[in-house]
Amino acid sequence: MDRDQLAAQLRGLFHRQLHMVLATHNGTAPYTSLMAFAATTDLSSLVFVTSRATQKYRNMAANPQVSALIDNRTNRSADFQQAIAVTALGQARELLGKERDGVLTLFLQRHPEIEPFCLDPSSALMAIRVRRYILVGRFDEVRLFDIATIV
Repeated sequence: MDRDQLAAQLRGLFHRQLHMVLATHNGTAPYTSLMAFAATTDLSSLVFVTSRATQKYRNMAANPQVSALIDNRTNRSADFQQAIAVTALGQARELLGKERDGVLTLFLQRHPEIEPFCLDPSSALMAIRVRRYILVGRFDEVRLFDIATIV
């Protein structure tokens, strides 16, 4: 699969799926959360919103290294051969100021139903700066792609 095909496959998956599983770490154990997300068009970042009063926010403040899983499973046996799962590895940070405004618009286009939560002063718009995607398909076919090779 060449880089253009990979980018198209990732964009298609990210367009179809509204949620990801975010994994953070509190220094002792991993912590996972189901999150609404949006991907930037260049695939370099995955964005999401969380309350600053959450365990995941505290985890990211202490250790910004995170991973996110996005998949297209249907909960059927066929998933072993047909589903794909993408793990994104990167560093999370809160977006502020002008940088926040443009990305918030992107996020709200995908998730208008949670706009009040997104605009609440206690909420943080976060971005994972992706350094690598790991694509798994057909049960055990694994491809590693550094972000620099696909954008």
